[in-house]
Amino acid sequence: MNSPQVSSDAFRLNGKVAVVTGGGSGIGRAIATTFAAAGAIVRILERNPSDAERTCQLISQASGNASAYQCDVTSQQQVRSTLNTVFNKERVHILVNNAGISNIGTAESTSEEDFERVFRVNVKGYYNCMQAILGHMREHGGGVILNMASVAGSAGLADRFAYSMSKGAVIAMTYSVARDYVNHNIRCNCISPARVHTPFVDDYLRKTYPGRETEIFEKLSRAQPIGRMGEPDEVAALALFLCSDQASFITGANYPLDGGFTNLHG
Repeated sequence: MNSPQVSSDAFRLNGKVAVVTGGGSGIGRAIATTFAAAGAIVRILERNPSDAERTCQLISQASGNASAYQCDVTSQQQVRSTLNTVFNKERVHILVNNAGISNIGTAESTSEEDFERVFRVNVKGYYNCMQAILGHMREHGGGVILNMASVAGSAGLADRFAYSMSKGAVIAMTYSVARDYVNHNIRCNCISPARVHTPFVDDYLRKTYPGRETEIFEKLSRAQPIGRMGEPDEVAALALFLCSDQASFITGANYPLDGGFTNLHG
Protein backbone atom coordinates (compact mmCIF):
# COMPACT_ATOMS: atom_id res chain seq x y z
CA MET A 1 0.00 0.00 0.00
CA ASN A 2 1.35 3.39 -0.94
CA SER A 3 2.06 5.79 1.89
CA PRO A 4 0.04 9.04 1.80
CA GLN A 5 1.81 11.93 0.14
CA VAL A 6 1.84 15.50 1.41
CA SER A 7 1.06 17.89 -1.41
CA SER A 8 3.61 20.52 -2.31
CA ASP A 9 0.76 22.99 -1.77
CA ALA A 10 0.35 21.89 1.85
CA PHE A 11 0.06 24.73 4.32
CA ARG A 12 -0.25 27.30 1.54
CA LEU A 13 -2.50 30.34 1.83
CA ASN A 14 -2.30 31.41 -1.80
CA GLY A 15 -4.50 34.43 -2.47
CA LYS A 16 -6.15 34.39 0.95
CA VAL A 17 -6.45 37.66 2.84
CA ALA A 18 -5.35 37.43 6.47
CA VAL A 19 -5.90 40.15 9.06
CA VAL A 20 -3.32 40.01 11.87
CA THR A 21 -3.73 42.24 14.91
CA GLY A 22 -0.59 43.32 16.72
CA GLY A 23 1.48 42.32 13.70
CA GLY A 24 4.16 44.91 14.32
CA SER A 25 6.41 42.85 16.58
CA GLY A 26 7.06 39.52 18.29
CA ILE A 27 4.65 36.69 17.60
CA GLY A 28 2.41 38.90 15.46
CA ARG A 29 5.28 39.83 13.16
CA ALA A 30 6.33 36.19 12.86
CA ILE A 31 2.78 35.18 11.94
CA ALA A 32 2.45 38.00 9.41
CA THR A 33 5.74 37.20 7.66
CA THR A 34 5.10 33.44 7.73
CA PHE A 35 1.61 33.84 6.26
CA ALA A 36 2.94 36.14 3.55
CA ALA A 37 5.66 33.63 2.67
CA ALA A 38 2.88 31.03 2.32
CA GLY A 39 1.10 33.21 -0.24
CA ALA A 40 -1.32 35.15 1.95
CA ILE A 41 -2.20 38.80 1.44
CA VAL A 42 -1.58 40.25 4.90
CA ARG A 43 -3.39 43.18 6.48
CA ILE A 44 -1.90 44.30 9.79
CA LEU A 45 -3.90 46.11 12.47
CA GLU A 46 -1.50 47.78 14.89
CA ARG A 47 -1.44 50.72 17.28
CA ASN A 48 2.19 51.49 16.47
CA PRO A 49 2.40 52.47 12.78
CA SER A 50 6.20 52.38 12.59
CA ASP A 51 6.31 48.79 13.88
CA ALA A 52 3.60 47.76 11.43
CA GLU A 53 5.39 49.41 8.52
CA ARG A 54 8.59 47.57 9.43
CA THR A 55 6.74 44.26 9.21
CA CYS A 56 5.32 45.31 5.83
CA GLN A 57 8.82 46.18 4.64
CA LEU A 58 10.10 42.74 5.62
CA ILE A 59 7.25 41.12 3.71
CA SER A 60 7.76 43.37 0.69
CA GLN A 61 11.49 42.60 0.62
CA ALA A 62 10.55 38.90 0.40
CA SER A 63 8.20 39.68 -2.53
CA GLY A 64 5.09 39.35 -0.37
CA ASN A 65 1.94 41.45 -0.17
CA ALA A 66 1.14 43.37 3.01
CA SER A 67 -0.30 46.66 4.19
CA ALA A 68 -0.87 48.20 7.59
CA TYR A 69 -3.74 50.00 9.27
CA GLN A 70 -3.34 51.99 12.47
CA CYS A 71 -6.02 50.72 14.81
CA ASP A 72 -6.64 50.47 18.55
CA VAL A 73 -8.46 47.16 19.00
CA THR A 74 -10.01 48.37 22.28
CA SER A 75 -12.14 50.81 20.27
CA GLN A 76 -15.10 49.08 18.66
CA GLN A 77 -15.63 52.08 16.40
CA GLN A 78 -12.03 52.02 15.16
CA VAL A 79 -12.12 48.27 14.58
CA ARG A 80 -15.36 48.43 12.62
CA SER A 81 -14.21 51.39 10.55
CA THR A 82 -10.83 49.82 9.78
CA LEU A 83 -12.23 46.42 8.88
CA ASN A 84 -14.97 47.96 6.76
CA THR A 85 -12.25 49.73 4.80
CA VAL A 86 -10.60 46.35 4.22
CA PHE A 87 -13.93 44.66 3.36
CA ASN A 88 -14.68 47.30 0.73
CA LYS A 89 -11.51 46.26 -1.10
CA GLU A 90 -11.39 42.50 -0.63
CA ARG A 91 -12.81 39.43 1.05
CA VAL A 92 -11.07 38.49 4.31
CA HIS A 93 -10.52 34.76 4.80
CA ILE A 94 -8.51 34.71 8.06
CA LEU A 95 -8.42 36.69 11.31
CA VAL A 96 -5.58 36.23 13.76
CA ASN A 97 -6.33 37.91 17.10
CA ASN A 98 -2.85 38.48 18.49
CA ALA A 99 -2.67 42.02 19.93
CA GLY A 100 -2.27 41.75 23.67
CA ILE A 101 -0.58 43.02 26.81
CA SER A 102 0.68 41.42 30.01
CA ASN A 103 0.49 42.40 33.65
CA ILE A 104 2.19 41.27 36.84
CA GLY A 105 0.29 40.97 40.09
CA THR A 106 -1.94 38.90 42.34
CA ALA A 107 -5.66 39.53 42.86
CA GLU A 108 -4.74 41.80 45.79
CA SER A 109 -1.95 43.74 44.14
CA THR A 110 -3.61 44.23 40.74
CA SER A 111 -5.14 47.69 40.58
CA GLU A 112 -8.56 48.27 39.11
CA GLU A 113 -6.94 50.37 36.39
CA ASP A 114 -4.55 47.58 35.39
CA PHE A 115 -7.29 44.95 35.51
CA GLU A 116 -9.50 46.99 33.20
CA ARG A 117 -6.60 47.81 30.87
CA VAL A 118 -5.76 44.12 30.41
CA PHE A 119 -9.43 43.29 29.91
CA ARG A 120 -9.89 46.01 27.29
CA VAL A 121 -6.98 44.83 25.16
CA ASN A 122 -6.93 41.06 25.65
CA VAL A 123 -10.65 40.35 25.90
CA LYS A 124 -12.64 43.25 24.48
CA GLY A 125 -10.11 43.67 21.68
CA TYR A 126 -10.62 40.08 20.55
CA TYR A 127 -14.40 40.44 20.87
CA ASN A 128 -14.37 43.67 18.83
CA CYS A 129 -12.48 42.04 15.98
CA MET A 130 -14.52 38.85 15.94
CA GLN A 131 -17.82 40.70 16.14
CA ALA A 132 -16.80 42.93 13.24
CA ILE A 133 -15.64 40.10 10.98
CA LEU A 134 -18.02 37.20 11.63
CA GLY A 135 -20.86 38.60 9.53
CA HIS A 136 -18.46 39.25 6.66
CA MET A 137 -17.13 35.69 6.82
CA ARG A 138 -20.63 34.22 7.03
CA GLU A 139 -21.80 36.18 4.00
CA HIS A 140 -18.78 35.08 1.96
CA GLY A 141 -18.99 31.37 2.67
CA GLY A 142 -16.77 30.95 5.73
CA GLY A 143 -13.37 31.71 7.18
CA VAL A 144 -10.89 30.96 9.92
CA ILE A 145 -10.37 32.74 13.24
CA LEU A 146 -7.28 32.03 15.31
CA ASN A 147 -6.95 33.51 18.80
CA MET A 148 -3.68 33.75 20.68
CA ALA A 149 -4.31 32.52 24.21
CA SER A 150 -1.70 31.33 26.75
CA VAL A 151 -0.98 28.50 29.16
CA ALA A 152 -1.86 31.14 31.76
CA GLY A 153 -5.48 30.74 30.70
CA SER A 154 -5.68 27.14 31.85
CA ALA A 155 -2.79 26.71 34.31
CA GLY A 156 -2.03 28.59 37.49
CA LEU A 157 0.82 31.04 36.98
CA ALA A 158 2.11 33.03 39.93
CA ASP A 159 1.58 36.80 39.88
CA ARG A 160 -0.40 36.78 36.62
CA PHE A 161 -3.95 37.31 37.90
CA ALA A 162 -5.29 39.76 35.30
CA TYR A 163 -3.35 38.21 32.43
CA SER A 164 -4.57 34.71 33.33
CA MET A 165 -8.13 36.01 33.57
CA SER A 166 -7.91 37.48 30.10
CA LYS A 167 -6.44 34.39 28.48
CA GLY A 168 -8.97 32.13 30.15
CA ALA A 169 -11.61 34.34 28.56
CA VAL A 170 -9.91 33.98 25.17
CA ILE A 171 -10.14 30.19 25.40
CA ALA A 172 -13.82 30.37 26.38
CA MET A 173 -14.60 32.82 23.56
CA THR A 174 -12.87 30.50 21.11
CA TYR A 175 -15.04 27.56 22.11
CA SER A 176 -18.19 29.70 21.97
CA VAL A 177 -17.51 31.12 18.50
CA ALA A 178 -16.54 27.68 17.18
CA ARG A 179 -19.84 26.27 18.43
CA ASP A 180 -22.03 29.11 17.15
CA TYR A 181 -20.50 29.31 13.67
CA VAL A 182 -19.57 25.73 12.81
CA ASN A 183 -22.57 25.52 10.48
CA HIS A 184 -21.41 28.65 8.67
CA ASN A 185 -18.08 27.11 7.63
CA ILE A 186 -16.20 29.31 10.11
CA ARG A 187 -13.52 27.57 12.13
CA CYS A 188 -12.22 29.05 15.38
CA ASN A 189 -9.23 27.75 17.34
CA CYS A 190 -6.64 29.12 19.74
CA ILE A 191 -2.99 28.56 20.56
CA SER A 192 -1.75 28.59 24.16
CA PRO A 193 1.99 29.21 24.23
CA ALA A 194 4.19 29.04 27.29
CA ARG A 195 6.96 31.65 27.44
CA VAL A 196 8.09 32.77 24.00
CA HIS A 197 11.32 34.72 23.51
CA THR A 198 10.23 38.06 22.11
CA PRO A 199 11.47 41.65 22.53
CA PHE A 200 8.81 41.97 25.23
CA VAL A 201 10.67 39.40 27.34
CA ASP A 202 14.00 41.17 26.88
CA ASP A 203 12.48 44.55 27.81
CA TYR A 204 10.82 43.01 30.86
CA LEU A 205 14.11 41.53 32.07
CA ARG A 206 16.00 44.79 31.53
CA LYS A 207 13.44 46.81 33.46
CA THR A 208 12.70 44.33 36.24
CA TYR A 209 16.04 42.59 36.80
CA PRO A 210 18.81 45.01 35.76
CA GLY A 211 22.16 43.25 35.89
CA ARG A 212 20.51 39.84 36.36
CA GLU A 213 19.03 39.46 32.90
CA THR A 214 20.96 36.31 31.97
CA GLU A 215 20.27 34.61 35.30
CA ILE A 216 16.53 35.27 35.19
CA PHE A 217 16.30 34.42 31.48
CA GLU A 218 17.77 31.00 32.20
CA LYS A 219 15.40 30.52 35.14
CA LEU A 220 12.39 31.40 33.01
CA SER A 221 13.65 29.11 30.26
CA ARG A 222 13.87 26.17 32.66
CA ALA A 223 10.21 26.66 33.61
CA GLN A 224 9.40 24.76 30.42
CA PRO A 225 10.31 21.06 30.85
CA ILE A 226 11.90 21.11 27.40
CA GLY A 227 14.45 23.54 28.87
CA ARG A 228 13.98 26.67 26.79
CA MET A 229 11.49 29.30 25.70
CA GLY A 230 9.59 29.01 22.46
CA GLU A 231 10.45 31.07 19.41
CA PRO A 232 7.97 33.28 17.55
CA ASP A 233 8.55 31.31 14.34
CA GLU A 234 7.43 28.14 16.12
CA VAL A 235 4.14 29.78 17.08
CA ALA A 236 3.78 31.07 13.53
CA ALA A 237 4.28 27.56 12.10
CA LEU A 238 1.40 26.19 14.16
CA ALA A 239 -0.71 29.23 13.27
CA LEU A 240 -0.05 28.58 9.58
CA PHE A 241 -1.21 24.99 9.88
CA LEU A 242 -4.37 25.89 11.79
CA CYS A 243 -5.31 28.55 9.23
CA SER A 244 -4.57 26.35 6.22
CA ASP A 245 -6.94 24.01 4.42
CA GLN A 246 -5.00 21.07 5.88
CA ALA A 247 -6.64 21.91 9.23
CA SER A 248 -10.17 22.02 7.79
CA PHE A 249 -11.36 19.33 10.26
CA ILE A 250 -10.15 21.29 13.31
CA THR A 251 -12.36 23.74 15.16
CA GLY A 252 -13.07 24.54 18.80
CA ALA A 253 -9.57 23.43 19.84
CA ASN A 254 -7.01 24.93 22.21
CA TYR A 255 -3.47 23.96 21.21
CA PRO A 256 -0.79 24.09 23.93
CA LEU A 257 2.57 25.13 22.46
CA ASP A 258 4.44 25.00 25.70
CA GLY A 259 7.52 22.78 25.76
CA GLY A 260 5.69 20.31 27.99
CA PHE A 261 4.59 22.90 30.56
CA THR A 262 0.97 21.78 30.75
CA ASN A 263 1.35 18.02 30.97
CA LEU A 264 4.92 17.48 32.13
CA HIS A 265 5.13 20.16 34.79
CA GLY A 266 5.83 19.13 38.33
